Amino acid sequence: MSTPLSTLAAPFRHEEEIKKSRFIAQAAAVTTPADALAFFQAVGDPGATHNCWAYRIGDAYRFNDDGEPGGTAGRPILAAIDGQGCDRVAVVVTRWYGGIKLGAGGLVRAYGGSAAECLRLAPRVPIIAVGRIALRADFSDLALISARIRELDGTIEEEHFVADGADLIVSAPLDQLDAITARIIDTTRGRTTPKRLDPL
Repeated sequence: MSTPLSTLAAPFRHEEEIKKSRFIAQAAAVTTPADALAFFQAVGDPGATHNCWAYRIGDAYRFNDDGEPGGTAGRPILAAIDGQGCDRVAVVVTRWYGGIKLGAGGLVRAYGGSAAECLRLAPRVPIIAVGRIALRADFSDLALISARIRELDGTIEEEHFVADGADLIVSAPLDQLDAITARIIDTTRGRTTPKRLDPL
């Protein structure tokens, strides 16, 4: 089974000097492209030579070389995010030029390397795939169903009372959904059959 992707538990910053140029990599968890761009705006230094960045949020990604030769900064930062098994992460690497040219290969190593080291050292949390089910519970079963859902790491996201019971939306780690569904059917002797909803 493949290792689950992770995101950052908290923003992180890593600094290194490479041939007199100063590089500061800063990374943070993000959930939307707008979050990522706001993070770059907030932590980039307008007085620096370059603020190069990348983010990945599932299938969505972008990178920017900010004036460095094409492909030497943003793309290596994105490669570092992917190489470290991260998702929902934005990284900006700020450079202050120190007077010694690094060359294309040196830039790729400097930007990609400082981003990778920042992510390697940062506190991380696994991204757990979550799914949802919908069900209607009779009043007589409601307390028991709620208890079973909690026992199996489920969360009742919505609860709407109707004439004879309640409509529930439940979220849980994907690998627990089948167990929760089976437990509910068993608990209600088949009176309640949860329906799988599209994943979040």
